[in-house]
Amino acid sequence: MKAIPRLLVAAAHKSSGKTTVTLGLAAALAARGLALQPFKKGPDYIDPMWLARATGRACFNLDLHLMTGGEVDAVFARRAGGADLALVEGNHGLYDGLAIDGSDSNAALAHRLAAPVLLVVDARGTTRGIAPLLLGYQGFDPALRIGGVVLNRVGGARHEARLREVIARYTTLPVLGVLHEQPALALTERHLGLMPAAEVDDADARIAAIARAVGDAVDLDAVLALARSAGPLPVHDDAPGDADARVTRLTPAGRRVRIAVARDRAFGFHYPDDLDAMQAAGAELCFFDTLHDERLPDCDGLFIGGGFPEACMQALADNAALRGTIRAAVERGLPTYAECGGLMFLARSIAWQGRRLPMVGAIPADVVMRARPVGRGYMRVRETAAMPWAGGGDAPVRGHEFHHSTLVDVDPSVRYAYRVERGHGIDGANDGLVVHRLLASYLHRRGVGGDDWPARFVDWVRGCAAAAPDPSEPRTACRDLRGPAVMATELTA
Repeated sequence: MKAIPRLLVAAAHKSSGKTTVTLGLAAALAARGLALQPFKKGPDYIDPMWLARATGRACFNLDLHLMTGGEVDAVFARRAGGADLALVEGNHGLYDGLAIDGSDSNAALAHRLAAPVLLVVDARGTTRGIAPLLLGYQGFDPALRIGGVVLNRVGGARHEARLREVIARYTTLPVLGVLHEQPALALTERHLGLMPAAEVDDADARIAAIARAVGDAVDLDAVLALARSAGPLPVHDDAPGDADARVTRLTPAGRRVRIAVARDRAFGFHYPDDLDAMQAAGAELCFFDTLHDERLPDCDGLFIGGGFPEACMQALADNAALRGTIRAAVERGLPTYAECGGLMFLARSIAWQGRRLPMVGAIPADVVMRARPVGRGYMRVRETAAMPWAGGGDAPVRGHEFHHSTLVDVDPSVRYAYRVERGHGIDGANDGLVVHRLLASYLHRRGVGGDDWPARFVDWVRGCAAAAPDPSEPRTACRDLRGPAVMATELTA
């Protein structure tokens, strides 16, 4: 296969500054006029938002736990094809992963893609000790190509000189950049990680500042040379399993349907390839703003993904017109799917930081925010007879959850579409609350690894709309609230 310049940015451990370095590299290189295609390893919505904003191209997730190896290959090759550089941001530490054998680690992904690794190291409080750390990371997997190191949070010129001297004496790793301690460059964090770019008013200014700092501190030409040294993409023995090819097929029969999708400061946790897959299955996506729009778009179905409704709860509560419209639509039987933040919004109320405010009220339960995570990490569930979408089998469904909230005062008569085998979900045993034609869960699904949920959801919406008026009649046009990075995910087939 063709050679795609590529680089995986990893770290010695979590919170080493790899997101700042990756974001700065992406923005600085994009400013040179290069077409940067960003990727994020593992389940994550927020880092990809920042990378998409910095590059103007949608960021795609590569996940060796949820995806087959063939799917990873296919998504990477298709999305990176034509780009000047594919930049992959890792998660956690270089060798960390759920599997004890490291088969879903950042190192495994680098092997899979034959991508050189740029290692980011938090150098606070270390001098000579940097040598055994780097030697250990090199020696643990000698076949892995760590092509250079970026030292982060260095204390000053003397500290930098000492670190460079030690690394040159004891290792063969080139130092490609040194970032001194700069608190102003830190991205804002809160209870579930970074604050999404859509909620940061000066996001573009912050990206520009990080790009300048990284561009000044890192040898960009050396980074480009490292990425360009990658050879052709390897061909693996396992079947391709091209989940990304979904965007080239349309459902051969049945009317196209319109699905309203919440996209604003409160909600925006969607995987772009899943949205592409919904369109490929015959859906027209109509984006709306839960904070400002007073009614839903003309639609056959509704999808409200994750986000931070608690951070926007006053504005959501103030938009009583839309809350009432959504509740009435759900009660009339509008096919609706909600994940995590969407589940919270559709409940009766949200309580956080000493306040309780009303939400939609379509779900007979209240939401309480907790100080510590309730559910965090990968999930595994099995669908029950209450699952409203046809096409499911007996195999477990894998996904992930990230929430500090829990449901309280849940109506005991509600049904659940999932039995939890790994994770927490709603109550540790159940997830996927079903009310009318609404499915709402803490589980985030991905349309990979055999879970073709986007097509199943669209087919379900189509079936529910079968008795709707003639679709050839004029319908209200959809508003476009996506922005350039999201529009970059439009179907290309």
